[in-house]
Amino acid sequence: MHEDLLNTPAGHPDFAPNHFKLGKALRKRYRASNNVDDLEASVQSLQIAVEHTPDGCPDKILYLHSLGASISGRYRRLGNPEDLEKALETKMKAVEHTPRNDTSWAAHVGGLVETLLDRYRSHGTSDDLDSALLYSQEIVDHTSKDHPDRAHYLNSRAACVSDRYRRSGDLEDLDAALGHCKEAVDLTPEGHPDRATYLSSLAVCLTDRYRKLGNLKDLDMSLNLRQEAVDIIPDTHRGKPGHLQSLCVSLSDRYRRLGQISDLDKALVHGRAAVDLTPVEHPDRAQFLESAAVCHLDRYRKLGDVDDLDISLKYRKEIVHLTPKVDYFMAHRLHLLAVVFSDRYDKVGDLNDLDQVVHYLKEAVDLTPEDHPDRAPRLQGLGRSFALRYRRLKDPNDLQDVHTHYGASLALSSSYPDESWKVALRWASFAAIFQPSYSRIAFKAAFRLLPELLWIGNSISSRHDTIRWLNIGKATSTATRSMINLGDFGAAVEILEQGLATVFQQTLQLKTEVEGLQPDQAKEFKQLSMQLYTGTFTNPINTVQKRNELLTQIRKQEGLEYFLLPKPYSELSKAAKSGPIVILSSHEDVCDAIIIHNPTANPVHLSLNPTPEKLASHKTMLKDLLDRCNVRRREESSAQRAGRREGSSKKPAEDCFKEVLDFLRTDIIDPIYDTLAVHGIHSGRLWWLPTGAFTGLPLHAACTDQFIHSYTLTLGSLLGKLERPKESTPKVGIVGVTHTGPEQNLLVGVGLEVQNLLAVIPKPYVESLEGSQATVDAVKHQLENCSWLHLACHGTQDLVEPTQSRLLLYGGELALETILKMPLPSREVVFLAACQTAMGDSQLVNESFHLGGGFIAAGFRGAIGTLWSMNDADGPVVAKSVYSHLFRDGRQPHAEDAAEALHIALKELKKGDVPYERWIPFIHIGV
Repeated sequence: MHEDLLNTPAGHPDFAPNHFKLGKALRKRYRASNNVDDLEASVQSLQIAVEHTPDGCPDKILYLHSLGASISGRYRRLGNPEDLEKALETKMKAVEHTPRNDTSWAAHVGGLVETLLDRYRSHGTSDDLDSALLYSQEIVDHTSKDHPDRAHYLNSRAACVSDRYRRSGDLEDLDAALGHCKEAVDLTPEGHPDRATYLSSLAVCLTDRYRKLGNLKDLDMSLNLRQEAVDIIPDTHRGKPGHLQSLCVSLSDRYRRLGQISDLDKALVHGRAAVDLTPVEHPDRAQFLESAAVCHLDRYRKLGDVDDLDISLKYRKEIVHLTPKVDYFMAHRLHLLAVVFSDRYDKVGDLNDLDQVVHYLKEAVDLTPEDHPDRAPRLQGLGRSFALRYRRLKDPNDLQDVHTHYGASLALSSSYPDESWKVALRWASFAAIFQPSYSRIAFKAAFRLLPELLWIGNSISSRHDTIRWLNIGKATSTATRSMINLGDFGAAVEILEQGLATVFQQTLQLKTEVEGLQPDQAKEFKQLSMQLYTGTFTNPINTVQKRNELLTQIRKQEGLEYFLLPKPYSELSKAAKSGPIVILSSHEDVCDAIIIHNPTANPVHLSLNPTPEKLASHKTMLKDLLDRCNVRRREESSAQRAGRREGSSKKPAEDCFKEVLDFLRTDIIDPIYDTLAVHGIHSGRLWWLPTGAFTGLPLHAACTDQFIHSYTLTLGSLLGKLERPKESTPKVGIVGVTHTGPEQNLLVGVGLEVQNLLAVIPKPYVESLEGSQATVDAVKHQLENCSWLHLACHGTQDLVEPTQSRLLLYGGELALETILKMPLPSREVVFLAACQTAMGDSQLVNESFHLGGGFIAAGFRGAIGTLWSMNDADGPVVAKSVYSHLFRDGRQPHAEDAAEALHIALKELKKGDVPYERWIPFIHIGV
């Protein structure tokens, strides 16, 4: 072809076409070789083709488009701003002269979209993004489903919508981008040269969703897609460094989430490889250095090697040096440079480093638009820097700047709610020491983030994972104690309620009755909530968005301003209208009780003597006792247990149980009883709400008989179930599973238990399933049709995945997850005569997702369960006594009487001189 050009004089009809062919060939060779000389030659050759083609010639449009593509490629390689403007001008001319019905129209407009995005990403001008969005939608609409370039146009459209998401934070944009990327991947067969690009684009969207919603599945899928992209692209391909860098990003994200150093090591290998494969003059070098810098900083924070810190700082300085001042990413890169200086200040303590942090962060904030989601983390960085400087210099101006910048940052929307959560807690911790009044503001800002952190569209297990990851339980106890220190006990109750059983409360909210709403609103709200509750949505983001928009409309109506928002103490205290509620909270080395003794009075605070450490030691003692007494399986006989209740060298079990109960009575119960007596309360109903270190302790067993004791999981759950449902004929569903299948363990007491119930409950009220009748489907049907439920069967707790705790039925298992998805309105009480139905995950101490709590969340007003396995001989006795009381004198049962019925049953059981471990585990939860 070079020979053809040399032999073709200017003015010859083939002169321009030959230069066009050469320009295209050189650009194609550049894509394979990554040799910038080929790209330069391509631009020159195509420029000649354009200049030697008269206006009006049909080929000129094609030449302009091709020239624009080569100039764009040169901009992306060398970063010259003049190339960006020239490419945009050239491509615009091509589009303007291309008829809409021309077969090349979509390709020409697609090229323009890519350059508009480049300029938006360089300058941050929203008009460019708006134009790119408009054109990209037109292209997709214009392209048939079977068009060979449709995947390319979808990928381009996804890039535009993703950029708008990063600007606005609108989850609908992110969802749309994901849809486009998935379609692009589905349309692209394995072996196609663009498949790696489309896989990477899909991975980017999943990473964005992970960072917003915290679902680990998104991160894992993103990582797998990026690994696939790296595997299928040749090492010599010019796009290889970008794919390696993307894989580095996903591995870094997973390292920060799970803390596995192997992920960080792999990330660093890929990040360095991306840098090594990228020429010094390449504009993407700064981006690749960025990922490597992040890895070195993370490794420094993990292992403490100062060399990693120095390398990270070196890379950060080079990145800023390589970035033009007008570049859209300059603010981001200044911010990250400040982060490394901040780490060095933490290590060395040189105030000059801290001043550098403030300098670079101020510059980054000044370059960040008011509505940009990254403005929040930059303001947060300034808040932390001023806090560090105030600790050193005690300058009151720095103190005020701390509150100003932290407060301003938390008032803004952020793409990283988990980081905002950590920042709010950091602010609260600082304020608690230096200006306690601000800690209230900081904690409120933190707990306002819970709906974002525990996004209701995620699965329950995913939200539980987030609770563990962010240690929301510890933050709740810290915030509660902070409010107690301020003397604001009502605020302590409010904030504890917000952080207590968060996923449990979300589940209850999805079943909230919608009285007071307009009929159309009520219908739509129930439909959307039920889709989320049962997991029957096709698009969780869209469903959550619609529900949130509807909630906004509802809250504009008079009297509904606080619909499903955190309740003030004046509302929460109404939960105590049937009796006092005692909230027990622990934090570090202190324990507190907050007593709501009257719905209209202020709560009473009581400092308790034991420390959390002492509570933990008694829980350990209790666990050891249960091990000694072989309290494990319901089917084990009392004779078997009695034969192994204690070792010969140990204190008798009875003495140890008495020691635990005496401790609870002396250090916790008696001071609370004394306080209640001061307020004229000596008997009646009493609810315990234990949190933190108090969970799992048998408080009820240490009490005297003057009160009838119950537990509640939250104030809101009690408040929402105090009102008795409309009267209807009760139906008691009885499930008796003596064994789960042929040759399975036998529960010998279940048969007698069912007989006892059938003897005391009038026949019209009973629906019974026994033995092989008690299949999963039959029990689910019974759940749907019975307002009362008695389950005499095996039950198991899954402490890793609480929603997988389950009832073992004949031939199958009924998981808590399934029960939670069932619509069960107006249910009364469930009696769980199964193993360990009221003991939850020690890492989710405030979450209430044991089987008993699960049935409350599913719609029951009350539950009777056990802290550990009951003795098989006790089930028939306790159950008969409970139902005899509920159906006494021919009356219909009421949920409010269940606690008293259990109270009476346990008094009778204790009269039989049974050992402690047999009567202690029974508890009542709810109304």
